[in-house]
Amino acid sequence: MDHHGVTLEGLYQARRRLAGETVRTPLIRSAALSARFDAEILLKLETHQPTGAFKLRGATNMIAALIERHGREALAAGVVTASTGNHGRAVAYAASRLGLPAVICLSRLVPPDKVAAIEALGAEVRRVGASQDEAFEEVERLVRERGMTLIPPFDDPLVAAGQGTVGLELMEDAPDLDRVIVGLSGGGLLGGIGAAIKAIRPACLVTGVSLSQGAAMWASLQAGRPVAVGEVESLGDSLGGGIGADNRCTLALVREVMDDHLQVSERAIASAMVALLEHEKVLVEGAAAVGLAALEAHALEHPTLDVRGQRVALILSGNAVSLATLDRARALAGR
Repeated sequence: MDHHGVTLEGLYQARRRLAGETVRTPLIRSAALSARFDAEILLKLETHQPTGAFKLRGATNMIAALIERHGREALAAGVVTASTGNHGRAVAYAASRLGLPAVICLSRLVPPDKVAAIEALGAEVRRVGASQDEAFEEVERLVRERGMTLIPPFDDPLVAAGQGTVGLELMEDAPDLDRVIVGLSGGGLLGGIGAAIKAIRPACLVTGVSLSQGAAMWASLQAGRPVAVGEVESLGDSLGGGIGADNRCTLALVREVMDDHLQVSERAIASAMVALLEHEKVLVEGAAAVGLAALEAHALEHPTLDVRGQRVALILSGNAVSLATLDRARALAGR
């Protein structure tokens, strides 16, 4: 089955390319959360990737696939992208391992710790504008004037297939999974995971979770076309940013594979971050905590999300969080 360019064959090709470059991450059962929600709650720890986040899968798959198809010479001018942080770090890491120059364009909203992490990998960082869309204007200029190769953060079948290898691992480690809950931003992670799951176990539900404000993909799904939404400062900053006015892949992909959707507040994200650290001993960024935030906000007192008796996987997508941000989360959560 072809999910807008993401096929099961492409997912397995991606896994072959990622061998030795990324980690097959653990899927662990949380006894505390399972008891709390009367379900079997599993945590997919993408925090174990070398760069601390799932983005390494998509970036590595695309760069490796382009080298396979066109030769290393085609990428001699280097690779470039715009990113809220984790994708930029992933592109920088993959490029450094393959000996390619990399330029990462970031908006001024990206936290300093994420900028420093990218620079530490040897990539050139350019701070441009107050949104990811504005940063992409610099990317387009570098592609046009210097012949660099764009590695998009989400809107490409090769990137989505790389992220979708998470779904292959879920289906192998928990073949009877009832639901997976995934943070939703540009749609590469949810779309890729959803494509894998719907190809292997169509009955498994794919639930997306967005920020309560600045949810560009959700607004675009409702409008039926890409919609520009103003970015806001958030603990879940990795879920910010637009989906691109000319989105060619992930908007349609998410529409096809996502079964339901929830939005979560800053307080819910903060509470989930603190709970995962205190009870599971897992440090995550805000975007990685939205699955638990959705359960806490929507599955308890006034349930709009019923997971009782289900086997549910939460994707803990990354750990790029500073101590200052963690302190802010503790204060907001009242802990």
